[in-house]
Amino acid sequence: MTILFYIAGAIAVIASIAVILQTNIVHALLYMVVSLLSVAVVFYVLGAPFAAMLEAIVYAGAIMVLFLFVIMMLNLGQHTRDEEKSWLTPGGWILPSILSAVLLLQLVNVISELNFDILPEQVGVMQVSALLFGPYVIAVELASILLLAGLVAAYHLAKSK
Repeated sequence: MTILFYIAGAIAVIASIAVILQTNIVHALLYMVVSLLSVAVVFYVLGAPFAAMLEAIVYAGAIMVLFLFVIMMLNLGQHTRDEEKSWLTPGGWILPSILSAVLLLQLVNVISELNFDILPEQVGVMQVSALLFGPYVIAVELASILLLAGLVAAYHLAKSK
């Protein structure tokens, strides 16, 4: 199971980097789906099968497919692709590289202090649903409204040009 965790984590990191570097938006969204599915595998390995299924069904299955269809409907074309390529200059990578290095150092520091002998505890459906529909129900609803507002705003911004 530990090997599966590291393989899924590596796939998630590689797919996320591919999302950032991809200039074709449809390919970037497909890489994002791969990244979300590998995060679902990580959740499953860590002992949260319900969170893994939610990740796969809700994020990779519904929201990303919706984004994919919206972007394919907009059909922004070659001009947008050329504009995105012009944003990927080497000077634009300096600050994100520094911030990523700091985060990587923090991650290595935290991982070096972890005790891997303790297995993670199983998280049940009742525990997750009691939290999602209990004290965090407003946060869940606000997140869904934020996603919907982002989708509507992206549609109107792209359509107005």
